[in-house]
Amino acid sequence: MPLRNILDPALKIILFGGKGGVGKTTSASATALYLARSYKTLLISTDPAHSLSDSFEQSIGDSITQIEGVERLYALEIDAEKAYAKFQLEHEPELRKLIDTSTNLDEEDIKSFMSMPIPGVDEVMGFKTIVDIIDQANFEKYVIDTAPTGHALRLMTSPELFDDWIKIMAQLRWKYRYMVTRFAGDYKPDEGDDFLFSMKKTVRKVQKLLQDTSQSEFIVVTIPEAMALEETKRFLLQLQKLNVVVKQLIINNVMVSEGCDFCRQRKQSQSRYLETLYDMFGKLEITMVQQHPTEVRGISGLEVIMHHLF
Repeated sequence: MPLRNILDPALKIILFGGKGGVGKTTSASATALYLARSYKTLLISTDPAHSLSDSFEQSIGDSITQIEGVERLYALEIDAEKAYAKFQLEHEPELRKLIDTSTNLDEEDIKSFMSMPIPGVDEVMGFKTIVDIIDQANFEKYVIDTAPTGHALRLMTSPELFDDWIKIMAQLRWKYRYMVTRFAGDYKPDEGDDFLFSMKKTVRKVQKLLQDTSQSEFIVVTIPEAMALEETKRFLLQLQKLNVVVKQLIINNVMVSEGCDFCRQRKQSQSRYLETLYDMFGKLEITMVQQHPTEVRGISGLEVIMHHLF
């Protein structure tokens, strides 16, 4: 069964996730290639170990780059650490004001506090980059190649983690407002308040984007092997707990040939796992992609996978 509803104009963002080595990048790249036939499409990698450059056999990096030979396809490999460093540099005055007025920390402690990583901030910065790009409305479709399951789950939970940090800082800020109002009689919001409000808006945008099934879809990718099957099961359960709706599953590397002893044994081994996958995830729409004899790289290789997916 081919992937469905990908061309729906209302669907803006498609995320691919799964265990490492199951073909997420290839699936995401082939889908982006397909979408680019009809829509101006941006393919984004949030995986720290980026593979888009290898997949398309061209340098991409952390700036939006057009894919050579494909008119409406662009790609970006997000550097979350660089995005956070830029964020800190741009918002240092607001952060200092916020910490200085909301705590009893001295200058040395403030420096130490600001050097501490905010929980989930790398992932939030990755999604903030995506949200900022979407707000610019320069593209019609966004395909996200996420990191392996553990990182992907942190990506999906990062808005809640960051929201908790905002709530703590807001509580400290409330105490400061109370003291100012009590002794000065009037409180005027400053850049610290503006910063918290701006960050809250970003978190809400990310949460809305992830949970709106008309605008976004999360597609899980797996292969017919024991370890991948178990990790896929855990991954889907975790996504369900996060209220992330998954409707479609891609099973890559499916052996179809029986032309050699290895092929027959491989197919027989996979058949057990395929049966289990269908039993466990039969409510999902499943797309199977046969095993490719060579490494999938470049436009021509991705087009082969694209025809399997669509």
